Amino acid sequence: MQYQKNEEMIPPEISTEKEAHDDHHHDHHHRAPNPTDLGCITVDGQRGPIHCLTIIGQIEGHNELSSETKTTKYEHVIPQLVAIEESRDVRGLLIMLNTVGGDIEAGLAIAELIASMQTPTVSLVLGGGHSIGVPLAVSARRSFITPSATMTIHPVRMNGLLLGVPQTMSYFEQMQERIVRFVAENSRVSADRYREIMLEVGELSMDFGKILTGEQAVQEGLIDEVGGLRQALECLYTLAEEA
Repeated sequence: MQYQKNEEMIPPEISTEKEAHDDHHHDHHHRAPNPTDLGCITVDGQRGPIHCLTIIGQIEGHNELSSETKTTKYEHVIPQLVAIEESRDVRGLLIMLNTVGGDIEAGLAIAELIASMQTPTVSLVLGGGHSIGVPLAVSARRSFITPSATMTIHPVRMNGLLLGVPQTMSYFEQMQERIVRFVAENSRVSADRYREIMLEVGELSMDFGKILTGEQAVQEGLIDEVGGLRQALECLYTLAEEA
């Protein structure tokens, strides 16, 4: 005998409530992230629309960090950069940086994309632009840093199990040279001077390297100007009008 489901056995209100719960559950897991949750927003400014992208906390690469760590995920940033570059409406990109560094390859990937964009770009270092944040700061067409911000420059470091073999040191050197080359090509500091700063001793108690203030970063040629939001926006609008 074939079993037939009796629809009358299921009260309509219960069925409707369950469907609503299922829809809510589905939306919770599949709803696209709000742009403001990703630290980005497009502003229709006085002189045209510009996009603001924030790179904060730690740059997250292939490995997920704990939920208690403030991160910038490269899989969120990369599609945004593609969309900005292809948009006919966005006239410029303002990158706000306050980062301790993070995944080297993820940071370099984002920096390379920014450096290759035709859309006018301006970066502003707030608080800190440390470690891999340095290539990200110099990747923009014009860079600014607030007077109170700092930038920490040090050699490549890695966590976890490492093999004490020549190949490991060779990999470190190659990774470090990628960073040095990128910074030298996208700023006014020479590769030799950047290596000197990176390998300086005596300032960082447990590491090689140096902490640069906003003024020092400009003097070394890493950053173009000391300034804040108004100066960065004015520069971005000027670049957009010249494009």
